[in-house]
Amino acid sequence: MALAISDELLGIFVPILVYWIYSGIYMAFGTSLDNYKLHSEEDEKHKNLVSKWQVLRGVLLTQSLQAFGAFLLFMATGENEKTEDSASAATKPTSFIVIEGLLIDTVGGAVAFVLSGMSLRTSIFFFSFVSIKIVDDHCGFSLPGNPIHFFFKNNAVYHDVHHQNYGAKYNFSQPFFVMWDKILGTYMPYSLEKRIEGGFEVRPAKEFKDD
Repeated sequence: MALAISDELLGIFVPILVYWIYSGIYMAFGTSLDNYKLHSEEDEKHKNLVSKWQVLRGVLLTQSLQAFGAFLLFMATGENEKTEDSASAATKPTSFIVIEGLLIDTVGGAVAFVLSGMSLRTSIFFFSFVSIKIVDDHCGFSLPGNPIHFFFKNNAVYHDVHHQNYGAKYNFSQPFFVMWDKILGTYMPYSLEKRIEGGFEVRPAKEFKDD
């Protein structure tokens, strides 16, 4: 007897699974990618305010709450969805998926989901890609040939500025485009420079550095 898994359950757990698989790929490379790192080992030891274990616990807690909240929302809306016409139910966005998008900090993605009218199954692929993009934006590497860096100006280098003391009020935009930073005046230009000891360093534009 085949085990049937609903699209709703896949919508909850597949993006989370993709998040950990893609994160694991970066971890598996270990020190072999050091020449493409945006921060030296010394910087990571002294500038990181939290440990890797604290980050891990925080991510696990956040994802657990997201999954639980999405499950409750699905249970609350499930009875209403059962009464819908089957053709409509296959293509109509549900509040369950929209709020799930909000819970994983993809407000832009959730808006795109609503406006596009994508189906529930399509949203599984979309939010899985969002998970990949979010991991890549925070990976701390500038890898040559990375298609995400090629197609999106908002990438690991761009968003790295936001995680520095001088850039905390700039370069918020995620997960895809930088237009809101430019519209709202929170865009900080930068340059990517090679470090003598290997790897890269992100430097703010001179006018911001002098502030």
